[in-house]
Amino acid sequence: MKTVEPPKTTLDGAQVWPMSVAAYRSLGEAGFIPKNTELLYGIVYKKTSKSQPHSTIVRRLLKLLQGLSLPGRIVSSEQPITCDDSEPEPDISIVRGREEDFWEEHLRTADLVIEVCVTSHEFDRLKLKAYAIAEVKECWLVLVPDKKIAVYRKPADGRFGEERTFGPGGKLKSKAVPEFTVDLEKLFSK
Repeated sequence: MKTVEPPKTTLDGAQVWPMSVAAYRSLGEAGFIPKNTELLYGIVYKKTSKSQPHSTIVRRLLKLLQGLSLPGRIVSSEQPITCDDSEPEPDISIVRGREEDFWEEHLRTADLVIEVCVTSHEFDRLKLKAYAIAEVKECWLVLVPDKKIAVYRKPADGRFGEERTFGPGGKLKSKAVPEFTVDLEKLFSK
């Protein structure tokens, strides 16, 4: 399994002062950190802008999910998941609970996280360790140019124990959210 490790420093020999989740939030609320960022492993990253294919795939997946009966779970889009020293914002997450359960704090885990990758493959792979630490049951990287979905399951010790790739074509059924099945041909059609 190919794993991307979080960077130790941004430049060879440069020192980086790690930032905690609390500091990231406080500085963001005070306006010192731009809104379009994510905290990964104590480092603040600027998020890339979303292409039309990215937005289309996210809308299609959300439409499929919103058409399902998911008792005791909610569907979130672009909402933070607090994972140790990271706070990634997945394109889509399905979590157990009610809206009211998250009034005081962000999500801490999810049944399913979906990241749509058009040009951000390596950046989204970088998040896998954070999701595994948060014990996300299943993580999908939707590889738009390849018309495939890489699925990661069985989180343990900061990594996913199972990795499989589906597509092009065929159907993919989530094990973590068994009500959710995606027809890959339809998902990637223009």
